[in-house]
Amino acid sequence: MRRVVVTGMGALTPIGNTLQDYWNGLVNGVSGADLITHFDISKYKTKFACEIKNYDPANYFDRKESRKMDRYAQYAHIAADEAIKDAGLDPGATDKDRSGVIWASGIGGIETFLEEVKGFVMGDGTPRFSPFFIPKMISDIAAGMLSIKYGFRGPNFATVSACSSSTNALIDAYFYILMGKADLFIAGGSEASVNPPGIGGFNAMQAMSTNNEEYATASRPFDVTRDGFVIGEGAGALILEELEHARARGARIYAELTGTGLTADAYHITAPHPEGIGAINVMKQALEEARLKPSDVDYINVHGTATPLGDIAEIKAILSLFGEDAYKLNISATKSMTGHLLGAAGAVEAIATIMAIVHETVPPTINFRNPDPAIDQNLNLTLNKAQKRNIRVALSNNFGFGGHNASILIRKFEE
Repeated sequence: MRRVVVTGMGALTPIGNTLQDYWNGLVNGVSGADLITHFDISKYKTKFACEIKNYDPANYFDRKESRKMDRYAQYAHIAADEAIKDAGLDPGATDKDRSGVIWASGIGGIETFLEEVKGFVMGDGTPRFSPFFIPKMISDIAAGMLSIKYGFRGPNFATVSACSSSTNALIDAYFYILMGKADLFIAGGSEASVNPPGIGGFNAMQAMSTNNEEYATASRPFDVTRDGFVIGEGAGALILEELEHARARGARIYAELTGTGLTADAYHITAPHPEGIGAINVMKQALEEARLKPSDVDYINVHGTATPLGDIAEIKAILSLFGEDAYKLNISATKSMTGHLLGAAGAVEAIATIMAIVHETVPPTINFRNPDPAIDQNLNLTLNKAQKRNIRVALSNNFGFGGHNASILIRKFEE
């Protein structure tokens, strides 16, 4: 049986613009939330988000190049470049026919769509669209551009399943390697939805926090005062590699991916199943594929968006599947720090989970003050402060609008 390992990672997040800065932000409990700077927020219900800090495309791209890319694609390039370097990978020395890119985005180039349509509507009706309008907007273009950049001719596509999108990308890459279709992938996701339609649309759904008075602590999973998620932006990239391929080039191995789960709630377009049936089944699948028991798991990086219904449903699912073993786990919601990166969340949180294994440290759930009677307070939710722990097995969960559920099981690498 072929084995799949992680040999490189890259991160561009609201709490750190590199992998190491991101990890430092996580273990120190840094909040990425601040007032929105991308556009005029005066008429919006929510006036804050988790934006990338100190981002200037000129630091990464020449002007001509950056104008051809929506911000979500720019973020993809930055994270992927870091992952390639982190893996010690020379794309020129790689078998390009057996190397691929699977890149996710829940929404894609929504900012490009806004600007182009706004220009048309405010004009005289003459269709003066940019020739880059469609290539900048579509959700698969980041995957295509990365394959062109590195010359990777293996499987190449985008996964779109709302907030599960980049977990789906990792799972697809994992299976292509297991099946012998490829030896190496850049897999991950990016999102850039802190813009008028992103904020206005989620406000209209009443899915996003409007706690403008306490915006820095508004992402508060499991807290009884939580009032919705805080939107974030950024990217996460992982190099997934077949074990013998990694060994042959002397690669450092972070961890091993050994189990996956994909299910649907089949219940509601935005609300989770109240008993967490889809979440139960997706974690169960990941455990069964890895041939492990619930008692083997040390840590779960939960979806944990700080929505009133979602947090309760996920905790119910954990209690249902793990039983008494749930009280031996560390559970944490890193969206309390990064905000919700939508289609990029799965990759960014998989990186957090892997770094937790490597550094034997569970990142915290910050901003917790007031217990929710509907959530068992005897669970170790890793509240407000990181905790040291030897982590051999961890799960990372992500659930998306439409009832999409994805879970991956990551193990400490052992020969």
